[in-house]
Amino acid sequence: LMVAPEQSLRVLVEKWLGAVSAGHLHVRAIHRIRAGRRRCICVEVERISGSATSAFTLFFFRHDDGAWHIYPPETVRPAMSLGRLAA
Repeated sequence: LMVAPEQSLRVLVEKWLGAVSAGHLHVRAIHRIRAGRRRCICVEVERISGSATSAFTLFFFRHDDGAWHIYPPETVRPAMSLGRLAA
């Protein structure tokens, strides 16, 4: 799934959740992950079907390229390189 970096979080939420009235969608939490200064948004949606109400939560993660996805970015791990030593 490729998402253009200029695509807003609002557009991505509408893509995954469809047209949801503002009263049924809540941003529950905004997390800032210290490692890499990344952000995570928790969105909760309530759906009413007849007399039953169901709720579910999605997390959206900001990636290094500025794009939002529903999966977290890969963790940058330390790596060794021989390229610098060969020169």
